[in-house]
Amino acid sequence: MAAQKKKKLTPVQQEYQELAKKKEPPRPVGRNCLLAFLTGGTICMIGQLFSEMFIHWFGFTEKTAGSPTVAVLIFISVVLTCLGLYDKIAQWAGAGSAVPVTGFANSMCSAAIEHRSEGLVLGTGSNMFKLAGSVIVFGTVAAFVVGIVHMLIDLGGR
Repeated sequence: MAAQKKKKLTPVQQEYQELAKKKEPPRPVGRNCLLAFLTGGTICMIGQLFSEMFIHWFGFTEKTAGSPTVAVLIFISVVLTCLGLYDKIAQWAGAGSAVPVTGFANSMCSAAIEHRSEGLVLGTGSNMFKLAGSVIVFGTVAAFVVGIVHMLIDLGGR
Protein backbone atom coordinates (compact mmCIF):
# COMPACT_ATOMS: atom_id res chain seq x y z
CA MET A 1 0.00 0.00 0.00
CA ALA A 2 1.55 3.28 -1.10
CA ALA A 3 1.88 5.97 1.53
CA GLN A 4 -0.21 9.01 0.76
CA LYS A 5 1.64 12.31 0.64
CA LYS A 6 0.44 14.88 3.12
CA LYS A 7 -0.35 18.18 1.49
CA LYS A 8 1.77 20.93 2.99
CA LEU A 9 -0.12 23.93 4.27
CA THR A 10 0.72 27.37 3.01
CA PRO A 11 1.86 29.93 5.59
CA VAL A 12 -1.59 31.55 5.48
CA GLN A 13 -3.27 28.19 6.08
CA GLN A 14 -0.89 27.44 8.96
CA GLU A 15 -1.66 30.83 10.50
CA TYR A 16 -5.37 30.15 10.18
CA GLN A 17 -4.98 26.73 11.82
CA GLU A 18 -3.15 28.30 14.76
CA LEU A 19 -5.81 31.01 15.12
CA ALA A 20 -8.59 28.41 14.96
CA LYS A 21 -6.91 26.34 17.71
CA LYS A 22 -6.63 29.40 19.96
CA LYS A 23 -10.33 30.26 19.48
CA GLU A 24 -11.57 26.69 19.92
CA PRO A 25 -13.32 26.26 23.28
CA PRO A 26 -11.78 23.67 25.58
CA ARG A 27 -13.44 20.27 25.56
CA PRO A 28 -14.80 19.07 28.89
CA VAL A 29 -13.46 15.53 28.44
CA GLY A 30 -13.90 14.50 32.07
CA ARG A 31 -17.48 15.77 32.17
CA ASN A 32 -18.30 14.08 28.84
CA CYS A 33 -16.86 10.77 30.06
CA LEU A 34 -18.84 10.98 33.29
CA LEU A 35 -22.10 11.76 31.46
CA ALA A 36 -21.50 8.93 28.98
CA PHE A 37 -20.75 6.51 31.82
CA LEU A 38 -23.82 7.54 33.82
CA THR A 39 -26.15 7.43 30.82
CA GLY A 40 -24.90 4.09 29.53
CA GLY A 41 -25.05 2.70 33.06
CA THR A 42 -28.59 3.98 33.53
CA ILE A 43 -29.71 2.35 30.27
CA CYS A 44 -28.10 -0.92 31.40
CA MET A 45 -29.71 -0.60 34.84
CA ILE A 46 -33.13 -0.14 33.23
CA GLY A 47 -32.43 -3.22 31.11
CA GLN A 48 -31.51 -5.16 34.25
CA LEU A 49 -34.76 -4.06 35.89
CA PHE A 50 -36.75 -5.34 32.91
CA SER A 51 -34.78 -8.58 32.99
CA GLU A 52 -35.55 -9.06 36.69
CA MET A 53 -39.19 -8.26 35.99
CA PHE A 54 -39.36 -10.96 33.30
CA ILE A 55 -37.71 -13.46 35.64
CA HIS A 56 -39.81 -12.80 38.74
CA TRP A 57 -43.20 -11.88 37.29
CA PHE A 58 -43.36 -13.92 34.10
CA GLY A 59 -41.35 -17.04 34.95
CA PHE A 60 -38.46 -16.56 32.52
CA THR A 61 -35.05 -17.95 33.35
CA GLU A 62 -31.93 -15.78 33.38
CA LYS A 63 -31.04 -17.17 29.95
CA THR A 64 -34.45 -16.62 28.36
CA ALA A 65 -35.12 -13.17 29.85
CA GLY A 66 -32.49 -11.55 27.62
CA SER A 67 -34.48 -11.53 24.38
CA PRO A 68 -37.64 -9.84 25.71
CA THR A 69 -35.47 -7.39 27.67
CA VAL A 70 -33.64 -6.32 24.52
CA ALA A 71 -36.95 -6.09 22.64
CA VAL A 72 -38.41 -3.78 25.30
CA LEU A 73 -35.30 -1.57 25.31
CA ILE A 74 -35.44 -1.31 21.51
CA PHE A 75 -39.16 -0.47 21.65
CA ILE A 76 -38.58 2.26 24.25
CA SER A 77 -35.72 3.68 22.18
CA VAL A 78 -37.86 3.79 19.03
CA VAL A 79 -40.73 5.49 20.87
CA LEU A 80 -38.37 8.07 22.38
CA THR A 81 -36.84 8.66 18.93
CA CYS A 82 -40.26 9.18 17.36
CA LEU A 83 -41.12 11.69 20.09
CA GLY A 84 -37.82 13.52 19.52
CA LEU A 85 -36.61 12.80 23.05
CA TYR A 86 -33.81 10.35 22.35
CA ASP A 87 -31.85 12.94 20.36
CA LYS A 88 -32.06 15.36 23.28
CA ILE A 89 -30.78 12.65 25.62
CA ALA A 90 -27.99 11.85 23.14
CA GLN A 91 -26.92 15.50 22.88
CA TRP A 92 -26.62 15.66 26.65
CA ALA A 93 -25.10 12.21 27.19
CA GLY A 94 -22.88 11.74 24.15
CA ALA A 95 -21.57 8.25 23.54
CA GLY A 96 -23.34 6.86 26.60
CA SER A 97 -26.60 6.73 24.67
CA ALA A 98 -25.04 5.55 21.42
CA VAL A 99 -23.21 2.44 22.57
CA PRO A 100 -26.00 0.22 23.97
CA VAL A 101 -28.53 -1.49 21.69
CA THR A 102 -30.80 1.51 22.22
CA GLY A 103 -28.37 3.69 20.27
CA PHE A 104 -28.49 1.32 17.32
CA ALA A 105 -32.29 1.29 17.44
CA ASN A 106 -32.26 5.09 17.54
CA SER A 107 -29.99 5.25 14.49
CA MET A 108 -32.19 2.87 12.51
CA CYS A 109 -35.39 4.66 13.49
CA SER A 110 -33.92 8.11 12.75
CA ALA A 111 -32.87 7.00 9.26
CA ALA A 112 -36.34 5.56 8.63
CA ILE A 113 -38.06 8.76 9.77
CA GLU A 114 -35.69 11.02 7.84
CA HIS A 115 -36.09 9.23 4.51
CA ARG A 116 -39.76 8.23 4.66
CA SER A 117 -40.72 10.87 2.07
CA GLU A 118 -38.64 9.02 -0.54
CA GLY A 119 -40.86 5.96 -0.34
CA LEU A 120 -41.07 2.77 1.63
CA VAL A 121 -38.44 0.75 -0.24
CA LEU A 122 -35.99 3.28 -1.70
CA GLY A 123 -36.36 5.76 1.14
CA THR A 124 -37.04 4.09 4.44
CA GLY A 125 -35.76 0.59 3.72
CA SER A 126 -32.58 1.34 1.82
CA ASN A 127 -31.39 4.21 4.01
CA MET A 128 -32.25 2.45 7.23
CA PHE A 129 -30.22 -0.60 6.22
CA LYS A 130 -27.18 1.36 5.03
CA LEU A 131 -26.34 1.70 8.70
CA ALA A 132 -27.45 -1.79 9.63
CA GLY A 133 -25.36 -3.41 6.90
CA SER A 134 -22.06 -2.07 8.20
CA VAL A 135 -22.96 -2.94 11.79
CA ILE A 136 -23.97 -6.48 10.82
CA VAL A 137 -20.79 -7.00 8.76
CA PHE A 138 -18.57 -5.67 11.55
CA GLY A 139 -20.42 -7.75 14.15
CA THR A 140 -20.07 -10.90 12.05
CA VAL A 141 -16.35 -10.35 11.44
CA ALA A 142 -15.76 -9.51 15.11
CA ALA A 143 -17.65 -12.64 16.20
CA PHE A 144 -15.57 -14.74 13.80
CA VAL A 145 -12.28 -13.30 15.14
CA VAL A 146 -13.38 -13.78 18.76
CA GLY A 147 -14.43 -17.35 17.93
CA ILE A 148 -11.03 -18.13 16.40
CA VAL A 149 -9.20 -16.60 19.40
CA HIS A 150 -11.44 -18.55 21.80
CA MET A 151 -10.77 -21.77 19.89
CA LEU A 152 -7.00 -21.17 19.95
CA ILE A 153 -7.02 -20.42 23.67
CA ASP A 154 -9.14 -23.51 24.32
CA LEU A 155 -6.77 -25.69 22.28
CA GLY A 156 -3.76 -24.28 24.13
CA GLY A 157 -5.24 -25.34 27.47
CA ARG A 158 -5.54 -29.02 26.50
